[in-house]
Amino acid sequence: MRLAERAIGISPSPTLSIDSKAKKMMAEGLDVINFGVGEPDFDTPDNIKQAAIEAIKKGMTKYTPVPGTDKLRAAIAMKLKEENGLDYQPSQIVVSAGAKHSLYNAFQVLCQEGDEVILPAPYWVSYLEQIKLAGASPVIVSTRASEGFKLTPGDLEAAITGKTRIIVINSPSNPTGAVYTRSELKALGEILEGRSIAIISDEIYEKLIYDGLEHVSIASLSPGLKEHTVVINGLSKSHAMTGWRIGYAAAASPVAKAMADLQSHSTSNPNSIAQAASVEALQGAREPLREMVREFNRRRDYMLERVNAVPGLSCSKPGGAFYLFPDMSPYIGKLYNGKKIVGASDLAAVLLEEARVALVPGVAFGDDHCFRLSYATSMEKISEGMNRIEKLLAQIK
Repeated sequence: MRLAERAIGISPSPTLSIDSKAKKMMAEGLDVINFGVGEPDFDTPDNIKQAAIEAIKKGMTKYTPVPGTDKLRAAIAMKLKEENGLDYQPSQIVVSAGAKHSLYNAFQVLCQEGDEVILPAPYWVSYLEQIKLAGASPVIVSTRASEGFKLTPGDLEAAITGKTRIIVINSPSNPTGAVYTRSELKALGEILEGRSIAIISDEIYEKLIYDGLEHVSIASLSPGLKEHTVVINGLSKSHAMTGWRIGYAAAASPVAKAMADLQSHSTSNPNSIAQAASVEALQGAREPLREMVREFNRRRDYMLERVNAVPGLSCSKPGGAFYLFPDMSPYIGKLYNGKKIVGASDLAAVLLEEARVALVPGVAFGDDHCFRLSYATSMEKISEGMNRIEKLLAQIK
């Protein structure tokens, strides 16, 4: 049976592949420390789970409106207004099966053949594939560790062409943890103001920010930028609800309508019970989130100290999310048991097979000199995993 060209060109998610392989090894009885996973290791707070139970008891198990229940969209609109300074009507919000689904819908309704999408690297793995699936061409703009892995105004200006349709901004960033400041976003916004370029602002990690940093949505900086921005967010990271699959987009009315219409012919509405639980997540107690952030901050500081103490590794301090993205360039070209380390993929394979530590090679994110470590796991596992990494890297000559 013939496959469509777009299907042939899809690459599987490297992060999910690494996680799947690690879990398979663990199921076989191997002791694997998994630094590859991109989800909080905390349980969903009890008040949210209870809201889902009550929804089931009330029979909230039927279809809902395609873009989400009125109650959830109103709660999201209130959240955006109170926390982000963004004024959207509930009709401008589309709830989907996770933020990844929201991103897919956005690329599909905004892109067409011949369009270009500016994508700063390192980037989250699915951006690249979703851009290609929408028929557009990704324009990769490399950022630098010395500049916090952030897109500069000069780099943005140089990347814009007559075919530029979208720019992707992800703050806090997966995989680097970079957080754009208000002034940095203003500088990018000044270049984008007055141009017919859409902005997809992925803010899924907005609650996971440290050191007193401020999350700023570029859409909040001016009416013109808001009109051209699709804000993407969700509950997966902030409320440990990855399996509940609730994400959302907020956009200008024509874009929101197009995304809802597309969704009506693909998945229809997101899960009804998860939507009811999400209302409680947005309106209920905040302490579980604060506790999670405090613990992630503690883990980040410890893992960062351990990473930077390993000869040959270097990593800047991330301001958000729950990842480190250390540079392992000094190991490229060296040997482990006679095998040459060509790039991050080789090093990741050796660490998984020999040290039983799973991490994601940076090539998946557009940078083959780094790898991504998730600290969304216990301090005990972080300590043991770093012991194993340090021991193995000492054997590379």
